[in-house]
Amino acid sequence: MTMRLAGIRRKTEFSPNHVVNDSLIIHRTGDALRALGAEVTWYDEGTVTPAAFPEKVVFSMAQGPAGSATLAKIEDRGALIINSPRSVMNCYRTSMVKLLPAAGIPFPKSVIVSTDAGVNPREAGFTSSKIWIKRGDVHAVHKEDVTLASTDDEELTLLREFYARDIRQAILQEHLEGDTVKFYSVRGSDLFPWYYLNGVHKTPFSAGRLREIASVAAETLGLWVDGGDAIIGQDGVISIIDINDWPSFAPVREDASRAIAELVFRKAQQYLKSHD
Repeated sequence: MTMRLAGIRRKTEFSPNHVVNDSLIIHRTGDALRALGAEVTWYDEGTVTPAAFPEKVVFSMAQGPAGSATLAKIEDRGALIINSPRSVMNCYRTSMVKLLPAAGIPFPKSVIVSTDAGVNPREAGFTSSKIWIKRGDVHAVHKEDVTLASTDDEELTLLREFYARDIRQAILQEHLEGDTVKFYSVRGSDLFPWYYLNGVHKTPFSAGRLREIASVAAETLGLWVDGGDAIIGQDGVISIIDINDWPSFAPVREDASRAIAELVFRKAQQYLKSHD
């Protein structure tokens, strides 16, 4: 019997500066699944409806609230979805900044605020002269959605701009000094590449420890396919600052697409066998 899978392409709104790379990774994954013997039907995040969705196994890059809510209904009917829409919503910052510290993941001090509250970050207990202001829901859609601010005026102006764009919650997050490292992961595989986004200090650190922390973070959020960013302090301490559901994997696209396809195929076999 042919394995029939659905692939959900991410809405371009949620691929700022990565539209081509996001498209390439999911289509390469589809190609790799076909090579394994699966049949793939494509859907777009913005057009999926529960009523017209026959496939029971789904690999999805959907990221927006509407698309995730739709896929959650499909998941509730018993479908297997990788990544689960609930894990995607766990990556929204208002959820992530609570879930990761609660699981013991080293994470910068973060405070959720209403964008219309006029909160002075100094009143929120921050002592650093630099504070990140981040939209509270989806990952960045515009370049201002994640901004490093140095003055109260900058911070309050950014919050007001969020409110004007109908973004009701934001994250105030302490700025950590150090090297920024980006990493990618596919659970159940050997794939865990990382590289410096900036390498000012190139402080030695344990890549094994980074993988351990990243793995716990992914499991906490419920992700199978993920990536993220970490700060390596000058003392070698690792702090996670962001986890992304299904990133573009651009530097390792070919290896990643095969690893993701093998994961999806394996999970689909297990699912279909249990639902015979």
